[in-house]
Amino acid sequence: VPVLQTNNGPGLTGLITIAAYLVKQAKKDQLLGSTAEEKAVVQQWLEYRVTRVDGRSSKEDTRIILKELNIHLEDKVYLAGNIFTLADILMYYGLHHVMVDLTVQEKEKYLNVSRWFNHIQHYPGVRQHLSNVIFIKNRLYTNAH
Repeated sequence: VPVLQTNNGPGLTGLITIAAYLVKQAKKDQLLGSTAEEKAVVQQWLEYRVTRVDGRSSKEDTRIILKELNIHLEDKVYLAGNIFTLADILMYYGLHHVMVDLTVQEKEKYLNVSRWFNHIQHYPGVRQHLSNVIFIKNRLYTNAH
């Protein structure tokens, strides 16, 4: 469980708590959603990340998560609809090691997740130190793990 020690008080515990705190400190409140509904949807996906994605224990769990996300993203650009939020960032980080290990055929099976993931990894400032996940069939080079 991540812990953040702040200058003026007790440490903050938990991924969602720390991420929301850092968003507010950076004055990027739009990443938490603008309307009450957007905020609730972002919160829902943050909880999904912690409970389902981080809590998965088998390949079957991973398959179910990818299937659920693929259905959800069928008619959406981002997890919260048409706005880029903290949910997209944290879900990207939670799924990176899964996406790196998928075969080209598996990536095609979860086409909406692959489209979303590829879009998020190219969003300015998101990927940071993580390797670029390749989505083309004819790879000219291999993924670096």
